[in-house]
Amino acid sequence: MSANTHHPTPDFRRLFDSTASPLLILAPDFTIVEVNRAYLTATRTQRGIVGRRIFEVFPDNPDDPAADGVRNLRRSLETVVATGRADTMALQRYDIPTGEGGGFAERYWSPVNSPVLDGDGRVSHIIHRVEDVTDFVRLHRAEREQERAVAEAQTRADGMEIDLFVRAREIREVNEQLSRANTELDEAGRQLREEQQAKDRFIATLSHELRNPLAAATAATELLALDLPDGHPALSVLERQLGTLVRMSNDLLDGTRALTGRLELVRERADLRTVVDSACTDLSRLFGQEDRTLVVELPAEPVLVDGDRLRLAQVLTNLLSNALKYTLPGGHATARLSTARGQARLTVEDDGIGFEPGQADELFGVFMRAAPAGPSTPEGLGLGLSVVRTVVELHGGRISAHSRGPGTGALFTVLLPLAAADSPPPRLPRAARRAPRRLAILIVEDNTDLATTYRTLLERQGHHVTAVHTGADALTATESHLFDVVLCDLGLPDLDGYAVAREIRSRPHGAELRLIAVSGFSRGSDQGQSRAAGFDAHLAKPLPLADLLELLEGDGAQLGRGSAPA
Repeated sequence: MSANTHHPTPDFRRLFDSTASPLLILAPDFTIVEVNRAYLTATRTQRGIVGRRIFEVFPDNPDDPAADGVRNLRRSLETVVATGRADTMALQRYDIPTGEGGGFAERYWSPVNSPVLDGDGRVSHIIHRVEDVTDFVRLHRAEREQERAVAEAQTRADGMEIDLFVRAREIREVNEQLSRANTELDEAGRQLREEQQAKDRFIATLSHELRNPLAAATAATELLALDLPDGHPALSVLERQLGTLVRMSNDLLDGTRALTGRLELVRERADLRTVVDSACTDLSRLFGQEDRTLVVELPAEPVLVDGDRLRLAQVLTNLLSNALKYTLPGGHATARLSTARGQARLTVEDDGIGFEPGQADELFGVFMRAAPAGPSTPEGLGLGLSVVRTVVELHGGRISAHSRGPGTGALFTVLLPLAAADSPPPRLPRAARRAPRRLAILIVEDNTDLATTYRTLLERQGHHVTAVHTGADALTATESHLFDVVLCDLGLPDLDGYAVAREIRSRPHGAELRLIAVSGFSRGSDQGQSRAAGFDAHLAKPLPLADLLELLEGDGAQLGRGSAPA
């Protein structure tokens, strides 16, 4: 190409606008007179900033109390104007407006301010060139934070290494302490098990010792009733007080079983109407003694539940006994049975002394009573409602109590799940029948009072009765005489009743005897043992004469209250 070739003069405005470096041209009073595209892009602005002062366009970020971008840039520009020399500023943080609700974006810049001099050497313009170094600053900051994190991690690791040595020693000491504690806990557990077993033995013994005299007294009272067909004022007192003692002893024993989780159920499909009717019939006479009234409301259709008949009867008996105790003479009580939403609803309501509404849940606690102890407080141990709650919950139900306050009566509501439609039908009671002949009965009972009374009562019913007081005598008697029925106590002074039953069953004609255990030992384990020993039934003392006769006159399928098939 020839050296003389003529080139057109470049368009300096276009060159300025195409420069990659962000450039801003300022007048000496810091008014923006020109700006290139790179600057507008870097600062997110438009050409409308031309003609405005730079600090009006780019103020400090008001959300950054440490912002000093305006101050530093002003000082640099003033230096350029005063000296006519370029000024390279240190790396600056100078946030830029985003235009979105007055917000600012964090930015870091590397600025250089260069003067443009006129012919007289005065500053006519300032070229403000900047480079956006935000990414570099953030990367450097991340590296520093990473280095700091690594240093802190190393410091922690060094500290953890020291702690490990210390903690290892502490762990060894703690393990030694735990080993000693485990040894102590094992010993304490062994002692607790021994104490529990001792308590169980005590409860069983208490059951036997309480039930024997109660059985004798109950049988003697029934014998007096036979001798005094016209009645006697003392008989009603005896019957009432013995009934109270029996309920209290049952509550004590059942309450202990409930607390230890040993209350057992023997489930069957039952019509709750018959349970309610039977329990109300038993207690209706007591309600009538002081002009109290007991009303029973039963539905026409069966109310079928899967439950323990005896325990469900105990629920209603305890609730009615509670109503009887706390209802004044002349008062009223109502037992209602109904169904709703797949549940049986049993309520016992009275117009007695009532209780504070906030006391409702407390009534079901152990040894809790609605009335404070005092001379006029009805008898009781405060265990009946606790037993009721346990029995209801074992059946998958709920019980609640309600009263509007003292003197307004009380309402107890029991909800029980109804039996499934595919459950087996309830067992129908067999009608009791008179024995076609006199029975030869052997009574094996070490309590002579009880043996004598049972013997007299049964002889009055036309049976031939023999009484012995030891297991050895029972075995001797059954060798020489073939009895129809043997009523045998379990707690005998020599051989226990289980051994007597096993020996009798082992004899050639042993299978022909009906063996019935009559004992104060009536836990589920006792009934299981009596069944295994060969007893046909297991009756709990005290046994009312009517229930004993029902068993003797029937075929053994219907055993009556207080009994269980062995």
